[in-house]
Amino acid sequence: MKIQTRKSNEVIWREFFSNTKLPAQLETLHEIANNLWWAWNHEGSELFSALDARLWDQTEGNPVLLLQMLSNQRIDEIMANGALITQINDVYSQLQTYLHAKPDETKPSIAYFSMEYGLTNILKIYSGGLGVLAGDYLKEASDSHIDLTAIGLLYRHGYFNQSLSMEGNQIANYEPQDFNLLPLTQVKNESGEPVVLEVPFSERPVLANIWKVNVGRISLYLMDTDIPENNEWDRSITHQLYGGDWENRLRQEYLLGVGGILLLNKLGIKKQIYHCNEGHAALINAQRLVDYIQNDQLDFNEALEVVRASSLYTVHTPVPAGHDYFDESLFGKYMKDFPAKLGISWQDFIDMGRMYPGSSDKFSMSTFALNTCQEANGVSQLHGKVSRQMFAPLWTGYFPDELHVGYVTNGVHMPTWTATEWKKYYTKIFDDSFAVDQSNPHIWEAIQHASDSELWDIRKQLKNKLINYIKAQYRDNWLKNQGDPVKVVSILEKINPNALLIGFGRRFATYKRAHLLFSDLDRLSKIVNNEKIPVQIVYTGKAHPADGGGQGLIKQIVEISRRPEFLGKIIFLENYDMRLARRLVSGVDIWLNTPTRPLEASGTSGEKAEMNGVLNLSVLDGWWYEGYRKGAGWALTDKRTYDNQAYQDQLDAATIYNILENEIIPLYFAKNSKGYSPEWIQYIKNSISQIAPHYTMKRMLDDYISRFYIKLANRSALLTQNNYGEAKEIAAWKSHVAANWDRFEVVSFVYGDDVVHPVVGEDFHIKLVIDRKELKCMLGVDAVYTKDNPETNKDEFFTVFPFKIVKEEGSKLYFELRSITKQYGRFKVGFRVYPINEKLPHKMDFAYMRWIQPEN
Repeated sequence: MKIQTRKSNEVIWREFFSNTKLPAQLETLHEIANNLWWAWNHEGSELFSALDARLWDQTEGNPVLLLQMLSNQRIDEIMANGALITQINDVYSQLQTYLHAKPDETKPSIAYFSMEYGLTNILKIYSGGLGVLAGDYLKEASDSHIDLTAIGLLYRHGYFNQSLSMEGNQIANYEPQDFNLLPLTQVKNESGEPVVLEVPFSERPVLANIWKVNVGRISLYLMDTDIPENNEWDRSITHQLYGGDWENRLRQEYLLGVGGILLLNKLGIKKQIYHCNEGHAALINAQRLVDYIQNDQLDFNEALEVVRASSLYTVHTPVPAGHDYFDESLFGKYMKDFPAKLGISWQDFIDMGRMYPGSSDKFSMSTFALNTCQEANGVSQLHGKVSRQMFAPLWTGYFPDELHVGYVTNGVHMPTWTATEWKKYYTKIFDDSFAVDQSNPHIWEAIQHASDSELWDIRKQLKNKLINYIKAQYRDNWLKNQGDPVKVVSILEKINPNALLIGFGRRFATYKRAHLLFSDLDRLSKIVNNEKIPVQIVYTGKAHPADGGGQGLIKQIVEISRRPEFLGKIIFLENYDMRLARRLVSGVDIWLNTPTRPLEASGTSGEKAEMNGVLNLSVLDGWWYEGYRKGAGWALTDKRTYDNQAYQDQLDAATIYNILENEIIPLYFAKNSKGYSPEWIQYIKNSISQIAPHYTMKRMLDDYISRFYIKLANRSALLTQNNYGEAKEIAAWKSHVAANWDRFEVVSFVYGDDVVHPVVGEDFHIKLVIDRKELKCMLGVDAVYTKDNPETNKDEFFTVFPFKIVKEEGSKLYFELRSITKQYGRFKVGFRVYPINEKLPHKMDFAYMRWIQPEN
């Protein structure tokens, strides 16, 4: 037998990462690196850059990875550098002083739930505006001393990195994150063992590791199912943000909602308010209901009173199609055990997520949130109105204008999104209280007295920073996907710091109309090819991998940018993330936004631009509908001319060209002997002083506190005291009214000719008597008026006149309405009866109603 001369089994590799051990004197750097305070305090980021500028750039601003990669030689150099050691100690001292400040006990405590958080570009658990807003919210909560704990998911692959093919097609690259190289720590128990959360899914429990992100004073806990103890199917739950099919989306939202509450329970964390940032988190209230029923022996209706009184739902979506809906069979697969735990039927439970109970509609997370949260809000004034219209069918009998759904216009975290140059300048010229009073317009007025040349110097510095960033970051990528190195060199050389630079950066959804500027290429070519008044346009943004229309827009823009007449004049920057966004919103001159109104719920990129002296050109939609000020930016009208969207697009494109040609470009290039346009600088001053203070995250957080949190906390405290006595009383009252609502009778309801044929300036008088029979509650009666709108050919809500109770005899109530006719026109009037309980927060809390008619 011949002896074999070669034999080996398959190589067994084990991956490891060797890292540098810091001397004891530098150990404080780990503590600084593991608190994202450095992400919005320039002292922190400047420190890490000073440790090793090359590594800071190479790691894309990741201090944890930077510290692990420091060479022994560089560590020795740091130790020998007295000034750098002093800088380290000073920054650490600042952080400790910041962290030791106590929470403001006069403000309610919050549990905040969101599917994504945009805190820094290195922690890839965000996709766009929703996540960045949530990240900004945590930062401001920290700065404002709010007792807040946040819950989310830790995605192994996060959202995708974007690259472009030679043909301009978007390529989605999902790169795994190594959690040990990120500013987060695994939560462990007192014995040093990892805390593992067990979440009861339909077929088996799913286990999740818990990671903690320190966001200043705020703790963000993230659940991670990608662990060996789970099977492959369950491990994939937290693989990708918004990845997979509808079942995986439901599994993620189940983990966020049900798992999120179980996580807080495991950590022993209780808060006064539970805030759902979008409908993704709605199932927190399913688990909270179970907890109150099982732990506090409440029945379902009593538990619902308690849960609703402490819950807020924020909607970010302006159209019904944008909400999450799940087939009953799929929803039942994961939620089938909940009705028994709640003591209600499956039909009752599934109907809590249906706009029309009893129908065959899919289960809507947003509807469930509205049914289990006392308060709800949109994210701008206009979006609040759109949301009331969208949700109106849920409260039949009430008009959208009457609904309790409010709004808080989104803002941005000023320290995060304001360039360091501006922050230092604001500190120099603004009042000392500015850091804690950012939303005070009087403080910002000081910019009107600032030196024009100083403002222009800052703007030039930031534009050059952006241009240098583009050249450094994109040269190699462009060489790969553009094929012709001569073209790449040409693009880089043509980026002109003296040009008017227009920026467009956002998610490439079709309603955002990124194509609008390319409606007339000949006209656009004339705008960007005038050497005396050069104009350049920078585009960036990702399209969802399933959005073919959005990806098509990207390809179209890339193809146009490669045409000879647009080469180096129109530039598309791939892989839009927070790092690039911060450069763009501070480095361009004009921020362009062109959504189809009213589909922009709020939008915050333009607000970020405001903080940096960048002027907005936008449709009057979202936040700009409120924010626009003449002489501080430019706006496309909010009035629609054409029903045909293609015609409207053409008109809006022509309007943009006109504004650019006749207003913006002449204003920018009306330069004096010092090289800048005084009129342009005045626009910047107006923009900063008149708009910026109203769109800080500080103002937004203050609005949430004053409009919702305090109200919820006060009522929740009343309902839970004395063993939930008030909650039980209200639940019993509602049960009684529901059982007897159809029994009351109208005894008499008569009015005269002055009501049927009212005369402007004359009064009218109506009398009504109702016998409540077995119904033992007070009733209210409204006269509801609608008015014909000739523009829409529809009857629209006009006003309500409430009746007065003039007498109560036994079960009978006597009502009167006296008023004066104040307007002429064609109206309709209807009369509705509803139950009254002063302990309810608003009429929609118990939307029982009956429409009645007079005898004559």
